[in-house]
Order: sequence, then structure tokens, then C-alpha cells
Amino acid sequence: MNELQAELSAYVLALADDELILGHRDSQWCGFAPILEEDIAFANIALDEIGHAGLWYGLYATLTGQDPDSTPDRMIFQRPSQDFHCAPLVELPNGDWAFSMLRQYLFDAAEVTRLSRLAESNHPELAAIAAKAVKEELYHQRHTRAWVERLGQGSDESRRRMQVALLALWPYTESLFSHCRNEAALAEAGLIPQTGQVRSAWRAEVLPLLTDCELMPPKVQTEGQPSGPTRRGQHVNEFPALIAELQSIARQDPLAKW
Repeated sequence: MNELQAELSAYVLALADDELILGHRDSQWCGFAPILEEDIAFANIALDEIGHAGLWYGLYATLTGQDPDSTPDRMIFQRPSQDFHCAPLVELPNGDWAFSMLRQYLFDAAEVTRLSRLAESNHPELAAIAAKAVKEELYHQRHTRAWVERLGQGSDESRRRMQVALLALWPYTESLFSHCRNEAALAEAGLIPQTGQVRSAWRAEVLPLLTDCELMPPKVQTEGQPSGPTRRGQHVNEFPALIAELQSIARQDPLAKW
């Protein structure tokens, strides 16, 4: 495997881990959403995210010369928590409904921007997966954007909760735009979009909506890049427990056939 392919495989693995962990966090709302219709809708979003993770893990297996049938299960159920490359933003506990909806929207806005550009990648398999996934991510973004508007423009209490969530989440948003160490080389080869372009397009989508909802991210972090944890070996304190729960059944019998 050459250096560029190794970087691309690391990039794809980070995409997979993001989708898996956010999907798992979303699934924890099943049975607890504020209304029945949303319980079903958000469960479907969780399934979509985990399905996208499976596609990215499959591509990772191809890029690294591993078995595409066994690699996804091994990567999900047999890796220790410190070997995951997900953004700390997706690892955070769910908090209240405002927190989960705002996190999902911030993630979806970045994901739609990124996937739309990855669909034009010079790597055919990567482009095909991105083109498939972006269709569902567009639905996710519309759904969660509507919730941000509903809560941000609702009562004083709902807006207060959204503002609290925004202040907690914003420092973690930079982790959405850092997937591997040498993204510049991948972008130059036409394999992925430039990180700065994705970040700028994300801001152009997110900041006007926050303004319309009278929500203010920390001022110092809107003028430059948000400061906070990145995905390179940094995890939130609650992450090991999340992985332990996710892997608990599979680790009881690692050789079992599902």
C-alpha cells in the first residue's frame, strides 16, 4: 500500500467511525423521543447512519486488502476504544432533545457538504458510496434543521436549551473537518474535497440558521476555527463506556456466526 492509499484508507475509516458512533448514540433515543412519530423517524436516521458506516467499512477493507465480509464486524466489535478515529462531537452523551437535534444538524450539514463533493471524487468506489449516502443525508439535514428552527424559534425555554446545547457543542465542531493527517495530498489528487472548502460551505449553511433562531455560538470561535478536541487520539471521557456497551454481546463469543 502506497502512502496516498494509506492516507485515503485512514480518511475512509474516520468517515465510517463517525457514522457508526453517531448512529449508536441516536439509537439510544429509541423509545424515549418526545413524540411517537419522532421516535420512529429518529430510529430510521440511526439505521441510515449505521448503514452508511457499513459501506465505508467495506471500502476500507478494499483499500487495505482485507476481507470485505469480515472486516466491518471486526472493526466494530473487536477494536479497543482508543483505536477508533471518530470525531469527539459524535461521542458525547445525548443530553436532552435540543442537544441531540442540534448535534445531528451540525453533523448533517457537514456531511451533506462533504458527500456532495466526494461524489465527484477520482476514486470510483468512494464516489459511488458518497452519491448513495448523500441522498439520505439530505433528508437527515432537512429533518434536523426543522427541529433547530422549531426549538430555536419556539418558547423561551426551548431557545434557552438550544443555546446551552450550542455552547457545549460548538468547541467540538472542528473535529468534523479533520479526518487524516495528509488531507492536502488527497485533495490535490482529486480524491477528496479541500477541508477549508468544506468548512466554509458548512459555515455558510449553519451560521445564518443560528442567527435566524437567535442562537449565538461563542464569538471567539466564530471568527476563526473553533478550538477544541480533534479526532487524532482524543476521545471524550464517556467514550470507553459507549464502546464497551456496543461490543458487549459480540465479545462474549468472538467466534460466533451471526
